[in-house]
Amino acid sequence: MMLLLLIVAGLGVVTLLVILFAPHIRKYAAGGVCRPSASVEGKTVLITGANTGIGKETALDLAVGGARVIMACRDVAKGEEAADSIRAACPNAQVEVRELDLADTCSIRAFAQKFLGEVNHLHILINNAGVMMCPYTKTIDGFEMHIGVNHLGHFLLTSLLIGLLKRSAPARIVVVSSLAHNFGWIRFHDLHSQGSYNSGLAYCQSKLANVLFTRELARRLKGTDVTVNSVHPGTVNSDLTRHSTLMTIFFTVFATFLKTPREGAQTSLYCAVADELHSISGKHFSDCAPAFVAPQGRSEETARRLWDISCELLGIEWD
Repeated sequence: MMLLLLIVAGLGVVTLLVILFAPHIRKYAAGGVCRPSASVEGKTVLITGANTGIGKETALDLAVGGARVIMACRDVAKGEEAADSIRAACPNAQVEVRELDLADTCSIRAFAQKFLGEVNHLHILINNAGVMMCPYTKTIDGFEMHIGVNHLGHFLLTSLLIGLLKRSAPARIVVVSSLAHNFGWIRFHDLHSQGSYNSGLAYCQSKLANVLFTRELARRLKGTDVTVNSVHPGTVNSDLTRHSTLMTIFFTVFATFLKTPREGAQTSLYCAVADELHSISGKHFSDCAPAFVAPQGRSEETARRLWDISCELLGIEWD
């Protein structure tokens, strides 16, 4: 009985402290804020997964700034809802929704073919869409879902649009990764987790792949005036955790300590528009500042090997 009372009293004290210091906690949790130093008016931006979370907030901010924003979404109906909410907030917003399923290479190729036929410039590509801790499933092409969507889908999309980005230079590519890359390893012997599967480790592997892709792509883009950087958006309270009941409960209970989607979008925006980053490429950012990259994310050998295997899996040549 005494132990129970102590536990209840302890929880009461913690709750009281959280309430009292909530404003300070929120200020700390919010992280960096992007203060645009360059105009995006007249620029064309493509954002994957822009119907919800930080993708939607990124689209809103850039649309308000005057950019033409193309929202690439798997669920077009939800994409249109998001676009309508952006138009309601900014009546002059130039936003449009296009269907893109990153779990289907046919959908990616069809999207790119139509996009290249109708859009003359692409100044900013934000590879934002992703899945997290989902049950073991495969993409249409047989790839494990995390590596298939988070890495291979964006790898193929970027390869198909890289020519347009070069013709539109100066141009930027932003790859949304995660702090989780620190806990990831590229399992070349079992990239699709067929031998054993852990949703958390699969997610970490895909986020490490994002960092390695950024590093290798930056090396290959030297001298083109197209830059690419990866970002950790922070721990954001969004529906990305929908596949994990435990994570959903955790995020709900500790929402005060987490970033809102708008706060989580700040580093993506920073890398997309900050004038001081016009020549910076191959780096990793968090809270609108350079961030630590794990040793396995700095391996040039691993990055090149992953690039070659990605091309092989997708049946493409990208030199």
